[in-house]
Amino acid sequence: MTEFSDLGLSPATLAAVAETGYTTATPIQASAIPVALAGQDVLGIAQTGTGKTAAFTLPMIDKLAAGRARARMPRALVIAPTRELADQVAASFDKYSRGQKLTWALLIGGVSFTDQELKLDRGVDVLIATPGRLLDHFERGKLLLTGVQIMVVDEADRMLDMGFIPDIERIFKLTPPKKQTLFFSATMPPEITRLTQQFLKNPTRLEAARPATTAETITQHLVRIPTADPKAKRTALRALIEGEDVKNGIVFCNRKSEVDIVAKSLKKYGFDAAPIHGDLDQATRMRTLEAFRKGELKLLCASDVAARGLDIPDVTHVFNYDVPHHADDYVHRIGRTGRAGRLGKAFMIVTPADSRNLDKVLKLIGKTPEETTLEGIDWASIKDEPRSPRGGGRDRDRSRGRERSGRDRDRGPREGRPAGAEALAAEAAPRPSRRGPSGPSARNAPERPRRERRERDAEAPARAERPARDERPPREDRPRRDEPRRDDGRRRDREDREDRGVRGFGGDTPAFLMRPPPRSTDD
Repeated sequence: MTEFSDLGLSPATLAAVAETGYTTATPIQASAIPVALAGQDVLGIAQTGTGKTAAFTLPMIDKLAAGRARARMPRALVIAPTRELADQVAASFDKYSRGQKLTWALLIGGVSFTDQELKLDRGVDVLIATPGRLLDHFERGKLLLTGVQIMVVDEADRMLDMGFIPDIERIFKLTPPKKQTLFFSATMPPEITRLTQQFLKNPTRLEAARPATTAETITQHLVRIPTADPKAKRTALRALIEGEDVKNGIVFCNRKSEVDIVAKSLKKYGFDAAPIHGDLDQATRMRTLEAFRKGELKLLCASDVAARGLDIPDVTHVFNYDVPHHADDYVHRIGRTGRAGRLGKAFMIVTPADSRNLDKVLKLIGKTPEETTLEGIDWASIKDEPRSPRGGGRDRDRSRGRERSGRDRDRGPREGRPAGAEALAAEAAPRPSRRGPSGPSARNAPERPRRERRERDAEAPARAERPARDERPPREDRPRRDEPRRDDGRRRDREDREDRGVRGFGGDTPAFLMRPPPRSTDD
């Protein structure tokens, strides 16, 4: 066990660490802090939840203690893939820099540009940002990166998953070549390896654990259910939560739409749950996270945007509602529990359709989680209500060619409906088309048949007095209508214009257009 006092940190930084209650450094902290204080580049590999944020924040504070910030020219830059992770880094920097005269700014999306620009104009020592918002400020001319002395890239493999690698390469080229780079990642795909070889100078490679491994403090469970029906999965999730002593937990789903459905279902059955995903505005996301950190919210339904960056040390449970499509995401999901030496539990609901993704997860982590069986659930009786392809909560009765609402289905046969042989005769009788008018006139559709009947009844005597078709005089003997046709005037005007000159010019046809074409000399 390594104490923080043995790592070479300044007394002011050690005092700030002591205020947080930490005295012993984690393996990645004990390895990275001395190397970073010596000014060398660091390539740190460790699973999530091992204290990587403090591993680069503490030496950065010590190295920036001597110096002064200049307007729009930060001295240190921290790049994070998500807003939540960037906010976590900002909170750590604020906590560990107490007693130091250092300033910082957080540049993330969903926040006003004006407030961020005011901080940049005053000058900040440390800039913590997501790639997109950082480049937005640079392109607006509000930021210069030529004064960066220390650059940190956190969760680099997540940058790869989110498509930020081109932005990271551009940011590297905007910063000075002579700088110290601290590069941290939980896994090392080939693209990340290429990036480190291109921009890091003789880095010290530090591996606190084998890449993509899970912490030993997490007890992993596998819950198999015989059907992939969403209603069955939600039933299994509720049974797991009820059967465990859940102080607080995170439910992970693969799709953002599923996050909202699961959160709504949990609230319907009396659970304290709220969703968080990338489609929510930043204010809602921060408010939900803050309530979860304070213990005011028990269950957080999240997409993988929350698998990185949630530094809540006392999360007791993680529930994988869906098996992740990428095996690496499983490591990051369950890494939200069992942090800082605490114990945690992780459950994963598996259906027959998840066999392929499950094999990838088991191959990556190198172990098989404990099998957990849910008792007392009749899976055969759990089925979602059938939905019409057009939605609207209706069930299409194809055998009769009509639609019945859910209320009508609950009532059974409609009142006044014939029974027995009369019902069969009614079903066999041809039915009028249900396709009514559409468009603006659709609102008058109920009155149209009655209006048409009244018009036909009114015209009946006139039709009776008309001569039969065979008794009518020939066409040439019929009297002509005295009134002119409606379009006769328009036709005459058009003919007059065509006679006067070239069509389209009227009486103002240019003279050169009226000349005959020259004769060819080849004749």
